[in-house]
Amino acid sequence: MVDDREDVYSKAVRAGKRTYFFDVKSTRGRDLYLTITESKKHTHDDGTATYEKHKIFLYKEDFEKFLDGLRDAYDEIDRLRATGAYQQDQPAPRTAPPEGGNDGSGEGGRDRFTDVDFDDLDRS
Repeated sequence: MVDDREDVYSKAVRAGKRTYFFDVKSTRGRDLYLTITESKKHTHDDGTATYEKHKIFLYKEDFEKFLDGLRDAYDEIDRLRATGAYQQDQPAPRTAPPEGGNDGSGEGGRDRFTDVDFDDLDRS
């Protein structure tokens, strides 16, 4: 059987110790999808390096919703920066609940949202 899936486009964005890869791929049925990969380099004391990778698969039926959410988040960052409303020493504001999701109130047996700083995950 011939595998006719293919890589259509790839873009690497280097950002310090992280590299983000945006890869457009085609399924056997010729539908396009996007993978977004974050790769973070960890250098060990002996000089060797390992890479921690996280990948998101984004399918065509979700493109618009994903882009809308990304635009909303980016616009909010711009608004907060422009107004000076966000200071790093202030507690983080509550986030809007996801569509049809948990509002963080703990009602219905659901847990509250947790603020996670991913830069701290690799520290011992």
